[in-house]
Amino acid sequence: MTGDGATRRATALVTGGNQGIGREIVAQLAGRGMTVLLGARDLGRGEEAAAGLRSREADVRAVQLDVTDAKSVAAAARHVDEEFGVLDVLVNNAGILGDVAGQDPCEADLDVIREVFETNVFGVVRVTTAMIPLLLLSSAGRIVNVTSGLGSLTLMGDPAGHFARRPPSAAYVPSKTALNSLTVQYANALRPHGILVNAADPGLCATAFTRGVPGVTRSAADGAAIAVRLATLGDDGPTGGCFGDDGPIPW
Repeated sequence: MTGDGATRRATALVTGGNQGIGREIVAQLAGRGMTVLLGARDLGRGEEAAAGLRSREADVRAVQLDVTDAKSVAAAARHVDEEFGVLDVLVNNAGILGDVAGQDPCEADLDVIREVFETNVFGVVRVTTAMIPLLLLSSAGRIVNVTSGLGSLTLMGDPAGHFARRPPSAAYVPSKTALNSLTVQYANALRPHGILVNAADPGLCATAFTRGVPGVTRSAADGAAIAVRLATLGDDGPTGGCFGDDGPIPW
């Protein structure tokens, strides 16, 4: 995707872009010629990450963005509007695992559940709502929500499947299921406007998020690839789906 006309770089915003898979999404989108806004809750860390990715060919710029803070999100939207007047790609990557000890469904800590949903679900709504007016000005708007295969009811509900052997979760896993549902709703709402909305499952990758998980061999760059693919779909691409490296993932 090149954006509107040959003289304008397409503009992308990636939340949680200063580390892990988010940072790799930023790098890969910038490598495709986009101007990428690296959203980070801590602007200092965002600036450091952006400086490490920036080059003559890669236009990466940090922006302070805390998806749980309405004022921060509104300020980021104003910045995009004033600086570019349009947004072509939004990647909702920011997410937290939360305190695992408080996620046992039989002894769930409601404060832990609220904290996880505040970032993983409400944060996505907050950012997407703020950016939709700018996405509507693009000729090829794309929204990618970074999810997890753990959010699949089909896979989780198979007692013989791999996911059923994972520790039950009342926070992180349901938050990704909710995000998947939101993806479908946004796709339905924005389909008439030509904006494609999909969920990307990066799979298990070697990041701080999976520290301590045995047998993880894929890199953050590997995980970022599916999000980048969905962010750069052609006009005939799918919308309202969930995809991993090997294709569609069941809801």
